[in-house]
Amino acid sequence: MLKFVIHKLLFGFSVLFGVVTLLFCLFILFPSAEEITAGQRSDAATKEAMRKEMGLDKSKGIQFLYYINDLSPVSFHNNSSNLDDYNGLRIKAGSNTVMLKTPYLRKSYQNKREVTSILSDAFKGTFVLAVAAIVIAMLLGIVFGIIAALKQGTLIDNLALLISTTGISVPSFFSAVIISWLFGFVWHSYTGLSMTGSLYELDPSTGSMHINFANIILPAIALGIRPFAIITQLSRSSMIEVMQQDYIRTAKAKGLSATGIVMKHALRNALNPVITAVSGWFASLLAGAFFVEFVFNWKGLGKVTIEALQQSDLPVVMGAVLLISVIFILMNILVDVLYTFLDPRVKLSA
Repeated sequence: MLKFVIHKLLFGFSVLFGVVTLLFCLFILFPSAEEITAGQRSDAATKEAMRKEMGLDKSKGIQFLYYINDLSPVSFHNNSSNLDDYNGLRIKAGSNTVMLKTPYLRKSYQNKREVTSILSDAFKGTFVLAVAAIVIAMLLGIVFGIIAALKQGTLIDNLALLISTTGISVPSFFSAVIISWLFGFVWHSYTGLSMTGSLYELDPSTGSMHINFANIILPAIALGIRPFAIITQLSRSSMIEVMQQDYIRTAKAKGLSATGIVMKHALRNALNPVITAVSGWFASLLAGAFFVEFVFNWKGLGKVTIEALQQSDLPVVMGAVLLISVIFILMNILVDVLYTFLDPRVKLSA
């Protein structure tokens, strides 16, 4: 197991290094960072000062090494360097300083806040929304799929297939707009839900921030429609296949109840492809439900990234892409490990 996990981590690290390299190559194709920060109408002296402050006066190769040094958990610096922006353990080594630190994603061009802080605040909203969406999709999808499989060929089965096919076909941004308009505007007097809103809202009477769980209902439903449709179809097809296996026929011959056969024998094996789909979709939702967050004005990773793109705030965009990449890599490793516990037939192999 340890060898398998180490192999996967090394492979994930190589993928992440490729993402970092690609990000840096895209970064140098954008307009000059000093013009974005100081404004295109600023004088040459101001732009030159900005270039030196951000290290853009050095060659692209040196800039890339500095960028890797910032991202690395172990970084090397001259003793004369300003290390106030780095958080970690400092070890003096002659004229140099070795730091054990968290990755430094630099600062936003627009508000000078650390990118790590910006993404951390945004990720909380995305995480809560993704968890709510995947829980709704998983619970309803598995139930609908199992019922459709056990009632194969009936009206219930056809209705479940129709709903799931529609859910797959409808784009997320379209379903988000429709759900927001219907339940947040047209039927607002019945639902009491708003068209837009975030997890944290300002209380006008006290002036403090409070959690409003009602705001999560509509975006979670809109975000969970497509994974719900996928999980329903996967649960149905997997359950139909499992129910035709020899050990299921043996269980029936022994006189076990239909409920006992489904819950004790069929469900566990039928859930293997579902777990894979759930983990993949959860990684996608964590990566930022861009359109859904934008439609509902939900403060999350997707909304922050879109705003950063609009403002050409490159450090925030680059940090968000790196965070998304790490999420996908870790989720894939987790899925591979979990799969071996769910299905003993799967063997670990590096």
